[in-house]
Amino acid sequence: MNQSILSARNLNKVVPSAEGELTILHDLCLELNRGDSLAIVGSSGSGKSTLLGLLAGLDVPSGGSVSLAGRDLGSLDEDQRARVRAEHVGFVFQSFQLLDSLSALENVMLPLELDGRPDARERASELLRRVGLEQRLSHYPRQLSGGEQQRVAIARAFAAEPDVLFADEPTGNLDSHTGERISDLLFELNHERGTTLVLVTHDERLAHRCHRLIRLEGGHLVDHVEP
Repeated sequence: MNQSILSARNLNKVVPSAEGELTILHDLCLELNRGDSLAIVGSSGSGKSTLLGLLAGLDVPSGGSVSLAGRDLGSLDEDQRARVRAEHVGFVFQSFQLLDSLSALENVMLPLELDGRPDARERASELLRRVGLEQRLSHYPRQLSGGEQQRVAIARAFAAEPDVLFADEPTGNLDSHTGERISDLLFELNHERGTTLVLVTHDERLAHRCHRLIRLEGGHLVDHVEP
């Protein structure tokens, strides 16, 4: 029996603008089970990143609700939402967001150490081996290629065994060949670990590798595909 891990009900986001209130998302609903993969696509300004931020609890909706790992994010304050993210969520960003002062190993160890994991070094080393960087443990981000930095970021995202991994344009700063290798790695780890994957992308080929795809236009859900 499938188990829901992430759901949105009648989700709206309204922000002030010079012309008055601007609605970025209109009455959006979705539900994801454990192990699902969802692509969010659409042109720039369609509301993709806003939706991802709301689903991850990085922002709060103007109306509607988001439930993540059984918690109603709207009933939580900012610190409580941060705790839910720490316990259940991983992130991969287009800009990698590695700490320049830390080695590859230390970047992956950091969330594990913050969580008090005694096996932080061993787990981080194993994940970096899994993404093909066992020879780069002591290298700093400036010593790594873009593809290698993104692999470190993926290892870090999976380190705490998240229930949901959010990826915002994970191949956007990579050439097509490297981007394809990174995509393969994301889906391999998604399958192996049963993580729910939610990604924002302009890459239609990457999007169609997901179990499901939603397309936004002007904040409206205009297409919902389940291959």
